[in-house]
Amino acid sequence: MKTRDMVQVALFVAIVYVATWIISLPVMPGGGLVHTGTAALFVISVCFGPKKGAIAGSVGMALFNLTSMWVAWTPYTFVIRLVMGLIIGGIASWRGAGGKRPVQNVIALLVAGLWFLPTAYVAQVMIMGVPWEVPVAAIPGNVMQLVLALAIGLPMIQFINRYKLNT
Repeated sequence: MKTRDMVQVALFVAIVYVATWIISLPVMPGGGLVHTGTAALFVISVCFGPKKGAIAGSVGMALFNLTSMWVAWTPYTFVIRLVMGLIIGGIASWRGAGGKRPVQNVIALLVAGLWFLPTAYVAQVMIMGVPWEVPVAAIPGNVMQLVLALAIGLPMIQFINRYKLNT
């Protein structure tokens, strides 16, 4: 990995961490959090590729977990967000799109959401040791997180692509 890439990834980890920390609203005790870190993961994965997005998202949000009351979520977050970054970046860059096709970017986040929602649900059951029906209360917050990522991320992606800030 080149020095420039390492510096970018370090900056992206910090951006994801801060984005997760700035707006972080618990949906229910013990699980379910609405935050803007997913928007940062989305933008980075689309504009800078699956590897950088996966590393930034997984490390940035895992660091958030380690420095908050969500410590038990750290290993789950790391894996869930790593895969999300790979899915988003992979689909957004599929067939040479390079993150420049908005519909493809939306599809990328929706497919990643199909990974995120069930894995976050299972993680919550495992972490809290509760019956399967309890984490249902966290689903709307997790969906809101994805909607927020689209609402914030799509204009940012368009801006970055327009001014070629992802070179």
